[in-house]
Amino acid sequence: MPVFRSIILLSLLAAAVSFVLYAGTGQVRFRRFGLTVLKWTLLAAFGFFAVLILQRVG
Repeated sequence: MPVFRSIILLSLLAAAVSFVLYAGTGQVRFRRFGLTVLKWTLLAAFGFFAVLILQRVG
């Protein structure tokens, strides 16, 4: 559980750094990378919480 939380936190941090780089440089590749990382991080987090909810119910 702590490993998963740290992976999620590091992924969100990577997306934030990418958006800051986009704001600073204006290069679209940083925005695209940040959105991709954010999308997969949110999907992984939702999946993780779904598993936790299913364990509570079952």
